[in-house]
Amino acid sequence: MGTGLKCIVLSLFLSTLLFPLVFSVSNDGLVRIGLKKMKFDQNNRLAARLESKEGEALRASIKKYKFHGKLREGEEPDIVALKNYMDAQYFGEIGIGTPPQKFTVIFDTGSSNLWVPSSKCYFSVPCFFHAKYKSSQSSTYKKNGLLSVPALTPCSYRVSLLDSRVGEDLLSVSFGGNFIYQNGNLSKGKPAEIHYGTGAISGYFSTDHVKVGDLVVKDQEFIEATREPSITFLVAKFDGILGLGFREISVGGAAPVWDNMVKQGLIKEPVFSFWLNRNADEGEGGELVFGGVDPNHFKGKHTYVPVTQKGYWQFNMGDVLIGGKETGYCGAGCSAIADSGTSLLAGPTPVITMINHAIGAAGVVSQQCKTVVEQYGQTIMDLLLAEAQPKKICSQIGLCSFDGTRGVSMGIESVVNDKNNGRMGGLHDGGCSACEMAVVWMQNQLRQNQTQDRILDYVNELCERLPSPMGESAVDCGRLSSMPKVSFTIGGKVFDLSPDEYVLKVGEGAAAQCISGFTALDIPPPKGPLWILGDVFMGRYHTVFDSGNLRVGFAEAA
Repeated sequence: MGTGLKCIVLSLFLSTLLFPLVFSVSNDGLVRIGLKKMKFDQNNRLAARLESKEGEALRASIKKYKFHGKLREGEEPDIVALKNYMDAQYFGEIGIGTPPQKFTVIFDTGSSNLWVPSSKCYFSVPCFFHAKYKSSQSSTYKKNGLLSVPALTPCSYRVSLLDSRVGEDLLSVSFGGNFIYQNGNLSKGKPAEIHYGTGAISGYFSTDHVKVGDLVVKDQEFIEATREPSITFLVAKFDGILGLGFREISVGGAAPVWDNMVKQGLIKEPVFSFWLNRNADEGEGGELVFGGVDPNHFKGKHTYVPVTQKGYWQFNMGDVLIGGKETGYCGAGCSAIADSGTSLLAGPTPVITMINHAIGAAGVVSQQCKTVVEQYGQTIMDLLLAEAQPKKICSQIGLCSFDGTRGVSMGIESVVNDKNNGRMGGLHDGGCSACEMAVVWMQNQLRQNQTQDRILDYVNELCERLPSPMGESAVDCGRLSSMPKVSFTIGGKVFDLSPDEYVLKVGEGAAAQCISGFTALDIPPPKGPLWILGDVFMGRYHTVFDSGNLRVGFAEAA
């Protein structure tokens, strides 16, 4: 590592703030990990610069479950306190190794692996800003699938890597991403790579004990990340991610921490629950409870829906309502995922655009969309009035080369099944996507008995409300009181979100900006269309994940 880079890294480390981990045992017998909120010193130039980048990262990411019984007498669920960062990230702390090495992680129900930065991560800047796992300092560490092969002749001072990178004064250095140079041998670990909506990490698997609250999960397989190339991880307030999804989506087939927690008998009930505190002014960010629920976290009873596909915590959802009026998009049902690792609430572009229009969110003007409406709007209208099959209209008028059964793509590359969908003819054609959206919008207006002229004007207005490619849609902070409720039908019950609950506020005073909590995500069949109910929704509704009965429960959060 060059002298200049060392100086930069050193200065950045000296500029960061360290926050102590506070342990307390409440009088109800629950183990709680208290976390303090991270606040930036506006007079600190580095802090101000990072705060600005965090705002950019937040906008860019705007991006990668009931307990039916009672706890037995004398038994209490285990609790991990969560910290709220700008209403956009909730994270807590765990320990890995013996003695435990502390890491701040996002508890993510939308993924299944545990990963933290490795001490062998030398060439990714984000690693210098976060805690790193040191296997040499743990008495319970176990190598995982390492294959040793002869290495270059060891030298005590400098080791040159085949990819032209240089490590100086290092006992072990990264080699080609998944190779480790150690004690004169070149070892290759079981490789791992994970792609999220806003970044990717790569590294290799290791095995060690993991402490979550006061529970110790033995021999847990996890990923030591040796590369974190995304700026998302540079400005993140977490070191790694602990996935709470199913093993079916685990990279490398590794058993998730939650699975091992149940298998090792550390909890009595295979249930965990999330309470996310959306009040950013309060010190407590929320709680993740393993083994049951805290009755102080919710009001009334939970509404349960069965998990329809193991992997994610996926279930069937009914229609979406704007201001109490049905959109009709999910009238026949849509799939949804409860995802604690997603900040916002993501859904198909046609409905998100309708929501943005209703709340006055400003997106990117799509001239292509308006052109399609101008040239084909009346034809689409006539075909709908003639009761033509809506899914076939766009192919009938020549804008799509198929029968419209794939769902709207808008050219957005989905992280779900993207390898199979990237090169199909016409899949990302903008005219086809604009036509499909126009059909959905017109159907909705026809159900409301609007005039043809009003419908065409409305569709043109929606074209102007299309979200930006990065998902950002700004709203006027002063108009929250006039915005409508947005509601979701789950298990036959309507769950409302008010403007205060679906709008994110960044900054204070005159510099404050408000961002719509809804972002577009288009996933084609058979996996889509799909809704992702992230922290915007889970902050309003206490969420229970019941792996024993394969169901998810929602109740009003206290």
